[in-house]
Amino acid sequence: MNVRIEKIDIHKGVMVKALLDSSTTGMFMDRRTAAKHGFRLQKLERPIVVRNIDGTNNSRGAITHQVEVIVYYKGHVERIRMDMCDLEKTEMILGMPWLQVHNPEIDWETGEVKMMRCLPLCSRIGQKREKKKKEKRVATLEEEKIVRWTINNKEDWKREEEIKEDHRKIEEMVPGKFLK
Repeated sequence: MNVRIEKIDIHKGVMVKALLDSSTTGMFMDRRTAAKHGFRLQKLERPIVVRNIDGTNNSRGAITHQVEVIVYYKGHVERIRMDMCDLEKTEMILGMPWLQVHNPEIDWETGEVKMMRCLPLCSRIGQKREKKKKEKRVATLEEEKIVRWTINNKEDWKREEEIKEDHRKIEEMVPGKFLK
């Protein structure tokens, strides 16, 4: 599928061909594609060893860099991080984590991909605010588990509710004359 990817810092974008691959455990951009279009790479603290399907180490080496981009596809917009590796003729791979989060509707005969079941984390261009409010739905517990990897502040997930509940417990335990 053809997608537009933009640089985070200057919002300059290019069209690339993305491969949807349910057997891939991540999201990847080809190193040559990133270099050709001048994407800013971020060095990983620790390299990620890439293993082949047979369990052997990949001959092209470990993943040492990531890139953060904005992806546009038929009105769908999102900001994602992709690992950098040598993909040969493929410019970008959206693997199982992406497929689980978006659950796209795919017509295998025509190759059409529709983004009909995105979570509230995703944005859509051209929708009115009113329509967005009406269409928003609450993610299920299973969906929340799937998208946790996309949230930077994992410690704060549902933290406000925990704090309120803890506060109620304190009020019940401490006599009223000692509470402010």
